[in-house]
Amino acid sequence: MPASVQSAHPAATRAGLALALFGSPIFIAGYRLLSGENHSDWQMVGRELAVLLMAGLLLWIVRNKETLPFSSIGWRGDALGRSIARGLGLTVIVLAATIALYVLLQQAGIRLGAEHGNGFHPSLVVTTLVMLRAGIVEELCYRGYAIERLWSLTGSKWLAWLPPLAIFAAAHYRQGLGGILAALVLGGIFTASYWKFRDLLANITAHFLGDFVLNVLLPLISGA
Repeated sequence: MPASVQSAHPAATRAGLALALFGSPIFIAGYRLLSGENHSDWQMVGRELAVLLMAGLLLWIVRNKETLPFSSIGWRGDALGRSIARGLGLTVIVLAATIALYVLLQQAGIRLGAEHGNGFHPSLVVTTLVMLRAGIVEELCYRGYAIERLWSLTGSKWLAWLPPLAIFAAAHYRQGLGGILAALVLGGIFTASYWKFRDLLANITAHFLGDFVLNVLLPLISGA
């Protein structure tokens, strides 16, 4: 496995890692404290756009502070078709794993579902935006950026894998134990796929489509 490209600006990389690993969950928690629980589509849109702007800041760090190409975080602009096809295959794996997790957790008496204590249901358009943001930002931060930079800094596969995966799973704490366990397993699948192919777009595609099918397409078909 070839080592990731090493940044000549370690301070920028440390700032990028802090942003990638902790920026989104800290911002979302702070946003919730200031604006309250989800209560309107526009409130949620504001939050999602702000998180996407944070992802843009991370990309700016890569290009302008680390002075590295986007290929250093797994972006393959010359093979978009192959990346999307790989993402579609990964989507099937993720959906199958999600169904298996649901069954196993149900049998264990552990709930797997949305956040507790929130009666607001956003429109399917806003839900789609949330799923798109999750696919882009979580794969960029916890897979593409964090794995590559930790691998460059430590040379250890496990130090590149485990801290981002643990933080990713913990960030789903509001979904209860079932949400944390599901994020750990599914995040492990995304991590393994990224490590094997170094293909950020494939991961983003699968993450978004998996969430979209479960949270938008199925409710739309069922009329829920």
